[in-house]
Amino acid sequence: MLDQIVGLPGPELDLASYSDAYDEAYKQITFWKLERRQIFREPGFPSWEAFAAGNWERALELNERERDTVRAKVADDDRLGVESRRLRVVEHPVTPYLQWEMQYFRLLAEAGEDLRVVDASRVQHLEADRPLPEIVILGDRVLFEVLYDAEGTASGARRIDAPEVIAEAGREVADLYTTAEPLLDYFAREIAPLPPPTP
Repeated sequence: MLDQIVGLPGPELDLASYSDAYDEAYKQITFWKLERRQIFREPGFPSWEAFAAGNWERALELNERERDTVRAKVADDDRLGVESRRLRVVEHPVTPYLQWEMQYFRLLAEAGEDLRVVDASRVQHLEADRPLPEIVILGDRVLFEVLYDAEGTASGARRIDAPEVIAEAGREVADLYTTAEPLLDYFAREIAPLPPPTP
């Protein structure tokens, strides 16, 4: 099912409408996020701005300042009854963006969010026609295919409400998740030893 999502019907939402629909469904659920792209743009996020400007030390410093916000987010999820599970597909060598992103993911994992990493070779059987889409699944309520512009900046999402699609996609992500590596283990082995990246 994951390899068919791009071709399935569903209304396209702009970024504001996607955010509203997301917030409406975000409670008492298991939250799944599958992230496949290796390069994104995060304008407006101070740590990413520093990274994109080539200031790695500043990017790390600004990322560390997010620690209390991240802890509050994880606590808020617990209050809302949200069980968060994020699966990050990685290619090697990792892109500079991914090296930066992993710094933030480390904060999430240290705060108690369940993040795991799967090597891109483990999803090749699902990518005969194209890379897997970026998706968010909110329980059994809704699936969003997150959309990006040509430069990798989030632009909105397609909403899919078909219960059978949501259920099957969720099962496939869960299957990948069960054999994936915990983020902190991956970080210590593959990310921590890397020199500063060049964006």
